[in-house]
Amino acid sequence: MRSPYFLLLSGTVARAIVAAEAPRPRGVGPEFAKYYKDSETFTCISAPSIHLSVARLNDDFCDCPDGSDEPGTSACAHLSPLSPAFLGSTPSDDLDTTTALPGFYCKNKGHHPSYVPFTVVNDGVCDYEFCCDGSDEWARVGGVKCEDRCKEIGKEWKKQDEQRQKSLSNAAKRRKEIVADAERLRKEVEDRLQSLRTEIQGGEMKVKALESDLAEAERQERSKVVRSPKELSKMGLLAQLAKDRTEELRESLVEVRVQRDTGKERIAELEGILSTFKEEYNPNFNDEGVKRAVRSWEEYAARDKPALGDDAHDRDLDEIAKPDGETGAIKWSEWEEPEESDVGVLYKFAAYLPTTVRDWLDQKLRDFRVILVDNGILAATHSPDGESKGLADARNALKAAQDSLNENNKQLNTHQEDLDKDYGADDVFRALKGQCVSKDSGEYTYELCWLDKTKQKSKKGGSQTVMGNFVSVERILVDDEVPPDGKGLGSGERVALRYGNGQHCWNGPNRSTLVVLACAEKDEVWKVTEEEKCVYRMEVGTPAVCGVGEKREERPKDEL
Repeated sequence: MRSPYFLLLSGTVARAIVAAEAPRPRGVGPEFAKYYKDSETFTCISAPSIHLSVARLNDDFCDCPDGSDEPGTSACAHLSPLSPAFLGSTPSDDLDTTTALPGFYCKNKGHHPSYVPFTVVNDGVCDYEFCCDGSDEWARVGGVKCEDRCKEIGKEWKKQDEQRQKSLSNAAKRRKEIVADAERLRKEVEDRLQSLRTEIQGGEMKVKALESDLAEAERQERSKVVRSPKELSKMGLLAQLAKDRTEELRESLVEVRVQRDTGKERIAELEGILSTFKEEYNPNFNDEGVKRAVRSWEEYAARDKPALGDDAHDRDLDEIAKPDGETGAIKWSEWEEPEESDVGVLYKFAAYLPTTVRDWLDQKLRDFRVILVDNGILAATHSPDGESKGLADARNALKAAQDSLNENNKQLNTHQEDLDKDYGADDVFRALKGQCVSKDSGEYTYELCWLDKTKQKSKKGGSQTVMGNFVSVERILVDDEVPPDGKGLGSGERVALRYGNGQHCWNGPNRSTLVVLACAEKDEVWKVTEEEKCVYRMEVGTPAVCGVGEKREERPKDEL
């Protein structure tokens, strides 16, 4: 990877050039030319107290502590903080140099100027990839002469650059389309939220009104005086309640007995299986788990078993469980006898009154009865046929309105969470959510589903492995090389998607994936690596991040 120290923008080079500048010593870049203008004396750049004769520049002897007197030789290479890993870096405006010179300057006329480490100057190797004019081998060490190939290299680079620029232009157009789709989807969510708020407001008013209707229906139900052809005495009412309770207990007893009998059968079956297991297992097979199971069964078999009932007990239960009316059961009809009531007389008396008086009296009697019921003076009466249709309808209408209101509130929360979720710059990933892109890699196929999951599928069949579930959108710094085809991350800040809590890794953590994104004309998985055990990294190209957090370098210019 290239060090930020070694990155110099060619734009700085171009700005520093003036037509009338004096010839610079070999290896000096234009942004350092001001230090070499004196035709007689040279002052060490970072040690201004040291003055040298101009004749001592590039004499293959390191006189300045910062190596600035040897810009065109390797005499001060031991001072350079750079290494061949940074070969070919381009000048940068943000260079913070403390060792005076970043390296040997190659003009590379017809292509891009660049710096190379002093360690490669006159090493007998033509570094055309970075110093295409061959100026770094000016001494012809070992008879090596590096011809100037900048013209053809620059021509090829220009061709590739035109293709890259065209691809970037297409990617930018594609991103605009994706952003437009994301805006449309966001607008749909916002519209739905507004609609839900209106529906919820109306639903709350409806629920409030239906609650009032139900309360009135319940009041009317409590105020009813139920007439029955067979009015029960207090003893008869008590007997009816006892009958209902007894029937509930009888049904529970029958159900418990069925469960008990089923449990006995299962226990017998399991004991038979374990007994066979003990008899047939091989004691010479050294399996501690099997031996522990056998010992546990032997301990279980040796313990006293609780009695689960006998025939006499079952006969008693049969007698108790007989339904009403059968021999031995309680004859409830003997306890339920009609009792003469004055309610009928009251109804007959009201029949002789005028309609208006009868209605007024009926309402007053109902109100008075409700007061007595509410204050515990009088017991509420219940229709023998159960709840009235009007009250049931009011209760059902309220429940339906409450269910609808709860569902709308649930949808509101879901849509609001979706609206608040981070979908990246311009909400761009909203339009990609759920879409997938895959890459074949050896025996596996890797798949990225935007804001959903990352997966690994074996080409030999079998189930897929979830490498992570989407967690968040992040930004990270990268410092990578970009290959000639442009399918690389480059250097700088990049958008990344973090996927975590995937399937558990055998003898390791849950799988996770960091998906690092760079600008590309189409969605494409470039590279998948396993940085640690079950911790993966995907490098992915997509138009969704074009222009997001990426500094576009100025096109380098030569000095012509």
